[in-house]
Amino acid sequence: MPETAGLVLPSFHLYYASPVKIVATPEGGARVWRVSMETGGWVEENDLFDEIVFAVGGDVFSRTVDQFVQDVELYRSRYLSGDGAVFALYETVRAIQAVAEDEGRVLTVEEAALVRGICRRTFVMFEEELQRAGDPGADPSLAAPDQEA
Repeated sequence: MPETAGLVLPSFHLYYASPVKIVATPEGGARVWRVSMETGGWVEENDLFDEIVFAVGGDVFSRTVDQFVQDVELYRSRYLSGDGAVFALYETVRAIQAVAEDEGRVLTVEEAALVRGICRRTFVMFEEELQRAGDPGADPSLAAPDQEA
């Protein structure tokens, strides 16, 4: 993994409930990508670098790759709507969560594993579509099986 001024990159965060990743540039710098609430794509927001890295704000959390993938997909499923396979899978996740909530319980181990698996799948599907559309922040490889943490 590249390292920028002691920071191991890529790094993954929640910034005020919004998934953010910091990735290395070929020149040795860093780029900050935040998920767009409107499109689910990636918006470059390099001005957040110091606040995230130095935790200047009070609502910044470091995440593992797997947590980040889950965060991104739950964020997308919450704010986006549409047709197609990804959105059908988002609806499946919401239905699983709704049953547990209606029953006043947390997800079972099996339900949690199913939700994690669906989110990994939708992450890859969404990121591949973003890549095809030319989104420079898209990276479906983050949900590769060898990335689980």
